[in-house]
Amino acid sequence: MACRKRVRLREAGGSGDWNHAARPTVPDAGRSLRRRECARRGKAAVWLLALLCGLMAMAPEGKAAEGADRRAAALVEWVSAESGTRLSRSSHKTDFFPLSNHFISQDNSIFCGPVSSAIVLNALRLGKREGLPRDRSSIAEDEMAWLWKDADPFYGKYTPSNVLNEQTKTRLEVLGKPILIEGDPKSDYGLQLRQLAQVLRSHGLRVTARVVDGDADAAAIRRELAANLARPEDYVLVNYARKALGQEGGGHISPLGAYDASSDSFLVMDVNPNRAPWVWVGAEALIAAMRTFDTVENRGYLLVSEGE
Repeated sequence: MACRKRVRLREAGGSGDWNHAARPTVPDAGRSLRRRECARRGKAAVWLLALLCGLMAMAPEGKAAEGADRRAAALVEWVSAESGTRLSRSSHKTDFFPLSNHFISQDNSIFCGPVSSAIVLNALRLGKREGLPRDRSSIAEDEMAWLWKDADPFYGKYTPSNVLNEQTKTRLEVLGKPILIEGDPKSDYGLQLRQLAQVLRSHGLRVTARVVDGDADAAAIRRELAANLARPEDYVLVNYARKALGQEGGGHISPLGAYDASSDSFLVMDVNPNRAPWVWVGAEALIAAMRTFDTVENRGYLLVSEGE
């Protein structure tokens, strides 16, 4: 499943567990010795604190908070100078330009799959085909009364609201209406990898689904993704776990825009800028983030092109 937030914070230990029993009375003769012992312990505590501060100062730059994946330090944000350098020198960025032209972002935390599907469908078909579906939800029916007679101001294009159909999960099922999973009715928020593939196939696209299992060859995955990004008219959608990259959130789906061989990194065009920006991700880290379990099998990626 994709997009829903799975992280829940739990405080360790409870309050009120301290022992407040009365202290025993210290004889007068032992008070001096006790004060000297307290002073010695105080000096030791100060020394220990100084040592810890020194060790923290020597820690690597960009170290994430406890519990986060250290690979987060390898993420390079889109707006950085390094990002511009990587895109400029990349020879695998053919997909970047049409995806950018048709890019849209999520309106809610669940719809990364439908949003990514709409981007790819428009990149393949908008301006090239007639009769694309019209999403009429942007103007209410009572607002239409103010337009000219027989007005039809809606453009034919794919949107997150019209990519789902009778051949796919319904909108309500994407939002959590229970479906049968291994014989039991369960809420399955968003789209799993094969469910996402079915959305695209239902619109006549050719889709190859790659589940990144434990024995999947990382070098072969890198080559296949890079080759796709260097060719026109086919695209890659990746389904990965944010947490594996040190980001907040659960499963997610977004298109890849480019590959830079010099840094061995992919540009993930994140469709949820409310959660994370576009980032360059090291190939090893991205593959590991796809090699994570989701509901019934591991995540992975889709290779998408126009159908026959």
